[in-house]
Amino acid sequence: MGRWLTSSLQRKLSVVVTASMIVPLLVLGLFAFLISSRITEQKTKLSGMDTLKQVEANLRYMLQDAENLSIFLIGERDIQQYLSRNEDHELDRVDILGRMTNLAASKKYIANIAIYPDRFDATLTTATWYESSNVAYPPAPHGDAVKAWTGVYPVQNYAGIQNVITLVRPIRSIHDYRPIGWLAISLDEKAISKDWAALGLGRGEGRLELIGPTGEILSSMDKSRLGKSLDQIEPGVQTLIQQGGSGTTTYGSGEDKRTLLYYPEQLTGWTLTGTVPYDQYKSENGYILILTAIAVTMSAAISAGLVWFTVRRVTRPLRVLTRHLSRIDPDRPLPLFRAESDDEIGRLGESYNLLGAHIESLKEEVIRGEARKKEADLRALQAQINPHFLYNTLSSIHWIALMSEEKKIADMVEGLSDFLRISLNQGKEYCPVGQEIAHIRHYVRVQSIRFPDKFAVHYIVDPALEQRMMLKLLLQPLVENAMIHGIQPKEGMGTITIMIRQDEERLNVLVLDDGAGMEADRLDQIRHSLVPSDEQEQHHSNNLWTEKEPMQQVSQGGYGLRNVNERLLLHYGAEAQLEVDSRVGGGTRISFSIPILEESP
Repeated sequence: MGRWLTSSLQRKLSVVVTASMIVPLLVLGLFAFLISSRITEQKTKLSGMDTLKQVEANLRYMLQDAENLSIFLIGERDIQQYLSRNEDHELDRVDILGRMTNLAASKKYIANIAIYPDRFDATLTTATWYESSNVAYPPAPHGDAVKAWTGVYPVQNYAGIQNVITLVRPIRSIHDYRPIGWLAISLDEKAISKDWAALGLGRGEGRLELIGPTGEILSSMDKSRLGKSLDQIEPGVQTLIQQGGSGTTTYGSGEDKRTLLYYPEQLTGWTLTGTVPYDQYKSENGYILILTAIAVTMSAAISAGLVWFTVRRVTRPLRVLTRHLSRIDPDRPLPLFRAESDDEIGRLGESYNLLGAHIESLKEEVIRGEARKKEADLRALQAQINPHFLYNTLSSIHWIALMSEEKKIADMVEGLSDFLRISLNQGKEYCPVGQEIAHIRHYVRVQSIRFPDKFAVHYIVDPALEQRMMLKLLLQPLVENAMIHGIQPKEGMGTITIMIRQDEERLNVLVLDDGAGMEADRLDQIRHSLVPSDEQEQHHSNNLWTEKEPMQQVSQGGYGLRNVNERLLLHYGAEAQLEVDSRVGGGTRISFSIPILEESP
C-alpha cells in the first residue's frame, strides 16, 4: 500500500489535499453539533414566545374591536331612543337590526350581536340560534356591572353547533343613567384559533390554547378540550400559569415531558399557553446531525474536485481548444479561445484566434463579392433596355393608336410605358412606397385590358407610409404570381388584395388572393425553393429572360418568388424572408416584413 502511494505524485497529492480538507471539517462539524444541541431548546422557547406574542396581538385586536363596537352601539342615538320607549316599534327595530347585521357581517370573527330591551319583550339579534337543553346563553349583567366576558359555550344554528365567547354589558340611558337593556357581542371561537396551526409552534407539533381566569379552556387547537378545566386535564399546570407575567417552564416526565410557554392577555386577564413535546428537541438534534453529515459529504466532494482541478489544470486549455475545433459551425465564427497564461498553450490559443479572425474576414469578403455580383447582374439586365429608345417607340405607338381611335391599345401602351419607367427608376435600388403602389397600378392597368372582367385589385395602404422608402420591384412579382397561378385557373372573377401597414418599427406587406390555391405538396416545394441551391441558382441565372424561358414560364417555375426572397435576404436580413400559405380553393397568402426607412440607404 505504501509503495503504491509513494510511486505516484498524483496519488500523494490526492491523499494530502483530501485529508487536509475533510479532517478540519469533521472537527468543526462535531463542535457545531454539540453547541447546537444545547441551544436548540432555548431557540424553541424564544420562537414559541414570539408566536404567543403574535397570537396575543391578533387576539387583542379582536377583543378591543368588540369593546369599541359595544361602546358605539350602547351610545348610538337611535338605539337609545328605541330602548327608552315602553313598547316595540317595528320600523325602528328593523332599521336598527339592519345596521347591526351590516356591522356583524363586516367582521368575520363576530358570530352575533344581540340587544335585549328591559321595558318590552323584543330581542334584536343578527344570528338565528335555536333553543336546546344542552345550549347555554350569556347571562344578563346584574347590579352595577359594567361589562364582562363569558366563558366558551356552544350555540346551535343552521350549520350545527358553534362555540362562542360573549361580551355582555348593560345599556343605560344617556339622560338619567337608568338601565334600559343590555348588549351581547359573541366572538366565534373557530375564528379566534383559525390561523394557530399555520404558525407552526414546535415545527407543527406544539399546541396553542387560551385559558380563562378560572382555568377554563376558552379556545384550543384541540376542540375536544373546549370548556374543560385545565387542572382536571393536566393537574398543576394552572398553578404554574398563575405565577403571573410571561415565561417558560417544564413539567411532566418521560414521554409526557413538555415545555410550557405562557403569555398574559392584558385586556381580559386571559392567558395564552403553548406546549411543545420534549421529543421535539431530539428531532431538532437529529436534523442538525443530518446537516452536519451533509456538510462533511459536501466537503469530501469539494476535496475531490480540488484534487481533480490541481491534477488536470495543465491539460484544461488543450481540452477547451479541442472542444472548440470539434464544434466548428461553417455558418458561425470560430469560438474565441481565452488564453489564461503566456506559455506555449497560451501562444497556441492566440494563433487559433488569429486563424478564426482571418477565416471570418475571408468569409465576409466572399459574401460581399457574391452580393455585388448579384447586384451587377440585375443592373446588367436593366441596362439591356435602352430607356430613351423604348420611351420614344412607345410614345409613337401611343400616338398612332390615338390617331386610329384604338383607345385600348393606347391605354395599354401608356400603362406599359409608365410601368417600365418606374421599373428602371433611374438605376436606383429604393423607391417610396407610393411609387411601388403606382407601379402595381400600371401593371394592373395593362393586365386588365388583356384580361377584362377577370380580376379586381384592392389596395389597403396606410397613407402615412407612402413616402417611406423600400426596395423597388418587390410587389409586382407577387401580384403577377397571384394573377397567373391564383386567379386565371379559377372560374369567374377573382380578387387580389394588397395590404401595407406599420407594426412598431417595421413595415408589413401582405398580398392575398382568393384564387385556386395549391396542394400541400406543391406548397412545400414552393417554400423549399425560396432558397435555391447553387446549382439551381446558376441554372436560373443562365436562362433569365431568354426566349427559351419566357416570363410566364419563369414565374411558373417559382423564380419570381425566389428572386424577391433573395433580394429581401440580401438587403434586409433573415427576418424579411417571404412567408407563403395556401390551400386548395382557399387562395394564397404571401407576406413579408421589412424595417421602415426614412430615406434610401
